[in-house]
Amino acid sequence: MLRPVLMAALLAGLGLSNAHAQLPESVSLLLRGANIPEDAMGAIVLRGNTTVLSHGAERSMQPASTMKLVTTAVGLEQLGPIFRGRTELRTSADVINGVLKGDLILRGGADTDFNADVLAHMLQTLRNQGIVKIKGDLILDRQLFHPARLDINALPFDESAEFRYNVIPDALLLNTNLLDINMNSTDRQLSILMQPPLENVSITSDMKLVKGSCSRWEDGWRPPEYRRDAGGKLQVILHGTFPQNCNKATSINVLDRNDYADRLFRATWKRLGGTLTGTVREAPFTGLPPTAEPVGTRMLADHVARALPEVLRDINKTSDNTLARTLFLSLGSLQSDGWLGSRPVAMAAPEDTASRARLVIQEWFQRQHIDTQDMLVDNGSGLSRTGRIAPAQMAGVLQAMQQSPWAPEFQSSLPIVALDGTMRKRLLNSPAATRARIKTGTLKNVVAIAGYVPDANNQLCVVVAMINSDLVGNGNGRAAVDALIEWVARSGATPVVTGSRSD
Repeated sequence: MLRPVLMAALLAGLGLSNAHAQLPESVSLLLRGANIPEDAMGAIVLRGNTTVLSHGAERSMQPASTMKLVTTAVGLEQLGPIFRGRTELRTSADVINGVLKGDLILRGGADTDFNADVLAHMLQTLRNQGIVKIKGDLILDRQLFHPARLDINALPFDESAEFRYNVIPDALLLNTNLLDINMNSTDRQLSILMQPPLENVSITSDMKLVKGSCSRWEDGWRPPEYRRDAGGKLQVILHGTFPQNCNKATSINVLDRNDYADRLFRATWKRLGGTLTGTVREAPFTGLPPTAEPVGTRMLADHVARALPEVLRDINKTSDNTLARTLFLSLGSLQSDGWLGSRPVAMAAPEDTASRARLVIQEWFQRQHIDTQDMLVDNGSGLSRTGRIAPAQMAGVLQAMQQSPWAPEFQSSLPIVALDGTMRKRLLNSPAATRARIKTGTLKNVVAIAGYVPDANNQLCVVVAMINSDLVGNGNGRAAVDALIEWVARSGATPVVTGSRSD
């Protein structure tokens, strides 16, 4: 099979590397109408081994969330469909007359489903074993990833660091560290409900009620904060304005994650009739690589996440950044295990997990004979200003996954045009509707799509398009890439122009 990057080299050999490709007129008109220059767009369409269209496809560009296709493709190929992250409760202490005479270790293993309900089920398992009192500390073991706390001192991506899409994962990310907030207002009063209930955590607001559209409630939102009083109680404070007679729900990441785990554990354990006498603290860095069975401890309870193909659907259909970043880091730390779901990769010494993940991706690209020149996968989610990939390289990923034994699992993770995920409201009356599977990507200056589009003859085409321009707002860039999808869905005759441009 001819890979897109090899195709670009072939075109260069034919003297076409400096030529403009003919974009479909429908796409060109939309670009001109938005004053977006054509060279701000890179696009490629492949039908089997035939290049139908190539326009700036070899240029390295910002892909936004289409980068998730790289992470999920390599993740599925490297870890396999039986891979599952896991969480464990372990101890080295004895249980005597219902008392655990020592510390309880909550060990993270990149469990993407580790939420409040899972924690309650695991703690119920302890109660079922007769444990009532923990006479020791709760130790939070995040050592699978190195560094263990990537969120500490991380520069915020944008001004909305508290929202879900910005949550930076760790190996023991409990409930995504989110508070679910329901805000309900009348003409004069705002009531707030917080879930899950946390021990000694309350929520208040100084938000001012204003006249305005409930659908635009976020316009008045300001970053919240939390305060700790002398007695250790925590108070979350919401700021900004909120429309009158409005009911909205959101989720915020505002508490320190050790505080969050501490308060949720205590509230849940207390509700189950248990007591904890010690503190909640981070596991110390040992300098030793994680192992599947830590020496000197035994497992009291565990939980395994859903199988990887199910997680992939959440990553790609809803474009979940935190799940994508967790899978990316899992590539550098875990391997599949038919019995446990997963186990740590054997290493001589701890290394930077993200660097190991990039090496795994690089090696996969090499095996697929896809050039990686100028490509940078920094966190695996596409929520980045530095991540880059060429449309031709992305098309190579999609081509390779057509030949993968896990092609059905991969393709089923992509949004179905006009039906679900981030494509559910797009191209509703197009011939691509319910037929094409497209991953989307959007940043302030980026619009991108990548996926599979059946043409008029029902032959599956690989389609990738990226626009990097400050003018993509107000739906301008989205309209242009959607026009390309529709053009492919209507096509099926003789291949059109092939060519590319390099700057």
